[in-house]
Amino acid sequence: MQDTLRPDPHAEIKEEVRKLCAKFPGEYWRRLDQERGYPTEFVQALTEAGYLAALIPEEYGGAGLKLSAAAAILETVQAEGCNGAACHAQMYIMGTILRHGSAQQKKTYLPKIATGELRLQAFGVTEPTSGTDTTSLRTFARKEGDHYIVNGQKVWTSRAEHSDLMLLLARTTPREQAKTRTEGLSTFIVDMRQVLGKGLTIRPIRTMMNHNSTEVFFDNMQIPADSLVGVEGRGFRYILDGMNAERLLIAAECIGDAKWFLRKASDYARDRHVFGRPIGQNQGIQFPLARAYAQMRAAELMVQAGCEKFEAGETPGEEANMAKMLAAEASWAAGEACIQTHGGFGFAEEYDIERKFRETRLYQVAPISTNLILSYIAEHVLGLPRSY
Repeated sequence: MQDTLRPDPHAEIKEEVRKLCAKFPGEYWRRLDQERGYPTEFVQALTEAGYLAALIPEEYGGAGLKLSAAAAILETVQAEGCNGAACHAQMYIMGTILRHGSAQQKKTYLPKIATGELRLQAFGVTEPTSGTDTTSLRTFARKEGDHYIVNGQKVWTSRAEHSDLMLLLARTTPREQAKTRTEGLSTFIVDMRQVLGKGLTIRPIRTMMNHNSTEVFFDNMQIPADSLVGVEGRGFRYILDGMNAERLLIAAECIGDAKWFLRKASDYARDRHVFGRPIGQNQGIQFPLARAYAQMRAAELMVQAGCEKFEAGETPGEEANMAKMLAAEASWAAGEACIQTHGGFGFAEEYDIERKFRETRLYQVAPISTNLILSYIAEHVLGLPRSY
């Protein structure tokens, strides 16, 4: 199976990522899955190789690469059977700081993030009562002199236990006083090392996949006023900048998952003989794999189109949303076909299929569900009335 439909400008990066991933075989991920552990060694290896600093400008010690390069890195991580979910947020929330952070914030945080001295892997947006209706969030940051007092709760804040910094979205103007639904929300960089146990409480949420998810509670948490990113009240707009990058990078991960499933299934279908012939000779095996491959390639082209638009300084809302939806559906279809091809062995831990199957299922729900993407396309692309 060829790696891409086009000449690949990131072929060398992918090859180096493959070499790194080869040091972390299935046994490593199975052990972590059983223990619900964090892949510290893997994240450290990615950091030391410079991959988690891919989007940080060279002046701050990063690689200064484009979004498409970051997508190539995460795609390859998934395609090699590893799990980039442990650290992918560091890439997709980086744009908020790069585009809207102050010079001092960039100088303070970016070099240390690039070296791995600091981890920026927690994204505090979703709340129990608002879900994906971000404009209805209730966490409130009240300014008092040279600091803000934060009260509220976030849920599904993955990696909070393993991150030093959190990008937090909170309301700074009561919703009833805001002129629009998106006004009055502000973004903050929270140094969790300074407030853990002092207004910040983190509780892990155990889930069907090892995603290190947590719920986070803020009880009169005090943070410096200079934690504010950009202008107060414009945080929703800043977060949107990062969401398009997030969806494209998650889509790239799903492309990687699909490639892993298809390679695993195709190899097995060629080697497994039943009734005197390879099972891959049967159309009942061939057709689901062929269809999943076609889905994956179509989604891959949409990821590429979205990255090109993002890198041109345009807003790829349509492309990013469709890429995420199509890629998540493609990886799920490939996973289904892979399990069906392996039969009972698809459920055996040692084959890693059931682990990857659980991991890739997440992306039809998070970070945005398929239904919300369809609503976005209906309203913003097709011009249909807003649904409720």
